[in-house]
Amino acid sequence: MAYNLKREDAVWAAETFEKIKVKMLAECKRVGTNIPFVPRDGKYHDLDGPEGIYWWTNGFWPGMLWQMYNATREEIYKETAIGVELRLDEALNGFEHLHHDVGFMWLHSAVADYRLTGSKESLNRGLHAATLLAGRFNPGGKYIRAWNGENIGWLIVDCMMNIQLLFWASEETGDPRFRQIAEIHADTCARIVLRPDGSSNHIVVVNPETGEFLDNPGGQGYASGSSWSRGQAWALYGFALTARRTGEAAHLDASKRVAHYFISNLAISNWLPIVDFRAPEEPVAHDSSAAAIAACGLLELAELVPELEKNLYLVSALKTLQACEKSFANWDPSQDAIIGSAAGAYHSSSLDARAPIIYGDYFFIEAVLRLAGKAFEIF
Repeated sequence: MAYNLKREDAVWAAETFEKIKVKMLAECKRVGTNIPFVPRDGKYHDLDGPEGIYWWTNGFWPGMLWQMYNATREEIYKETAIGVELRLDEALNGFEHLHHDVGFMWLHSAVADYRLTGSKESLNRGLHAATLLAGRFNPGGKYIRAWNGENIGWLIVDCMMNIQLLFWASEETGDPRFRQIAEIHADTCARIVLRPDGSSNHIVVVNPETGEFLDNPGGQGYASGSSWSRGQAWALYGFALTARRTGEAAHLDASKRVAHYFISNLAISNWLPIVDFRAPEEPVAHDSSAAAIAACGLLELAELVPELEKNLYLVSALKTLQACEKSFANWDPSQDAIIGSAAGAYHSSSLDARAPIIYGDYFFIEAVLRLAGKAFEIF
């Protein structure tokens, strides 16, 4: 979609895209088929995620590469992305370590490859991952189970993004089962994960036999009942994408409700989201990745709503992207990662506590490419 940008915003998008091109080409040559997560001392390291090849963020680097290949047609991005995709076969074949995040892992790698090159092998990888995700569906509780282990009754808001893999699989195969599972999970999420004011739980625990609500742990937010901003962003973008695929007003309304809550909180924080919108005022900690994800969702909403509603979402996306770029961007091509000050979780004290994180860069790049008219629809 061509957005109706003011001249100064179009200039910002074009200039930022040029900066991304310089930064990403340097990173691609340096990082290659390593699979990064969080840089240390300005440099990415291979398989830094806690679960190695199975870590949920491992699809975002190839996703960035495919976005850049689509925008520039430079072969280095394509060749490198394919190399990462081949490495991820180890994870695909070791399925006992995989969980609900197979969408993030293979939409951005194999499915993107198939859409851009027509690779039959990549098609099969994507359908394999979709089948694994569909196999996590609980028909009694009407949800897709999160994670593994003893958390049998857990569902999480993040999965609104992963179910896009199921919509794709239905479109590709003509088999309605994938779509039906995605729609049922989305309806359950709208009913018990979202709150009436547009805020969202991260985790909801239900009786796996009946779907009865049991608990809402704090998860990666501040506490139970709080409002983890990245979870809000997953809901905003996930329901918008779902609305595009289903055409259901309820899914669009869910995304809009979350968007309005998100925008209201951004407006009182200089358009830089804090890690949890219902956390204590001190210490102040931002999550730039929540801003980038939400911006993509807001731009998606701008494509779905009537003409006179578009500007609210477009302007809000621009404000938060520009605020993050101004406050947190590192354009030095000799250092890895673009947008700093992301947060894996409110209480995190590990590598991803307050740092650039690979998915923050992915969604920032996607949003800027959308504004510049050069984005590839990975979801």
